[in-house]
Amino acid sequence: MLSAPILTVSALNRLARQALEAALPLMWIGGEISNLTRAASGHLYFTLKDSDAQVRCAMWRNKAQLLPFRPENGMRIEVRALATLYEARGDYQLNIESVRQAGIGNLFEAFNQLKDRLAAEGLFDAGIKRPLPRFPRGIGLVTSPAAAALRDVLVTLARRAPHLPLVLYPAPVQGADAAPRLVQAVAAAGRRAARDGIDVLLLVRGGGSLEDLWSFNDEALARALRACPLPVVSGIGHETDFTIADFAADLRAPTPTGAAELVSAGWHAADQELATLGPRLERGIQRQLETLAQRLDRASLRLVHPRERLRQTSTDLDASAVRLQRAMKHRLEQACFRQSTLALRLSRQQPDLAVAWRLGEQLGQRLQHAAQANLQQRRTRLETLASHLQHLCPESVLARGYAIARDSEGRVLRSVGETSAGMAVDVQLADGTLHARVTGTSQKG
Repeated sequence: MLSAPILTVSALNRLARQALEAALPLMWIGGEISNLTRAASGHLYFTLKDSDAQVRCAMWRNKAQLLPFRPENGMRIEVRALATLYEARGDYQLNIESVRQAGIGNLFEAFNQLKDRLAAEGLFDAGIKRPLPRFPRGIGLVTSPAAAALRDVLVTLARRAPHLPLVLYPAPVQGADAAPRLVQAVAAAGRRAARDGIDVLLLVRGGGSLEDLWSFNDEALARALRACPLPVVSGIGHETDFTIADFAADLRAPTPTGAAELVSAGWHAADQELATLGPRLERGIQRQLETLAQRLDRASLRLVHPRERLRQTSTDLDASAVRLQRAMKHRLEQACFRQSTLALRLSRQQPDLAVAWRLGEQLGQRLQHAAQANLQQRRTRLETLASHLQHLCPESVLARGYAIARDSEGRVLRSVGETSAGMAVDVQLADGTLHARVTGTSQKG
């Protein structure tokens, strides 16, 4: 009888995980958070429970960092998750894809869908974000005149940059008509920017629930923010609140106060820098004045009365005249000595013409004798070479009884093998040519 196959624990857990994931599709599950742990890696681990049961959950960092709120223990949420098995421990758990707060599922789903669609269009790309001016000339503000956010911005700007003009473009920040009114306010700020003297725009509102902030999740508002010619800073809600307007703005601040601090950062830093530069400038000017005073004191010590300066100049001129006279006398003595020395050297170098004449005659005679001897030597050699050449001349050889045989084409015959009986040959002698015909041949040996 064959025994059943033995599975390892790893293989068992793998089969269980595959069966569980195949049987239970991705689904929405509601419950309460407990035992929440935020790992250093950015992953979230917690337990999702209700009154009768609980299940372990894991949300990986790439999903957790997109959460628009901060999960806390005791919070009721709805998670979109896949049931699975953690093979290493054999623990049943949920892998979380997304999370929404319980009771606002439809709004949150609409928020995510709009955010994903606009992000896919590139409306939130970091590359199209505009930098804020470091020193803005004026600030535009879109908010409700009755909003607490307006007071927060006014107080912050009065403290950090009180000289900056602030232009309010009023619009409701909550209610049915809030979104289109916000769009109109943003468009008006862009059109009137040059006339109103503003070069940065704030869009602010205090904190609230997702429903309270829903006017800022409007697609038309997001597109208006990107179409605005001014860089836009959003300061909507609290630090954990995120809206579509925050993603569309050029820069997001955690609060309205933070937005005012961001646009006034350059002026505030400049004010602080001026506070430190003032004493430094004062100390620098004081050091410069002290240096100039010392230079003035040293210059005053070098000042001389004109009468004393004239007397000193006269004395210097007399001394210079004496030195000049001595130098000219010394120079003249040196020149005379040098002239005498050169005269003696010239007299020693003067040639004896008579001796030179006799030497020239002797050299001329020697040159003439040498030329005659050389000429005679070359003539003798030439005659010898001519005699040798005469002996080698073909006519001389023929005169000694030799002959040259050629065939009918004029080629010299050097062997009897080049002839045949009856062949016509020309025989050159010293005094003429014989025209002959070969009757027979014989060879040596």
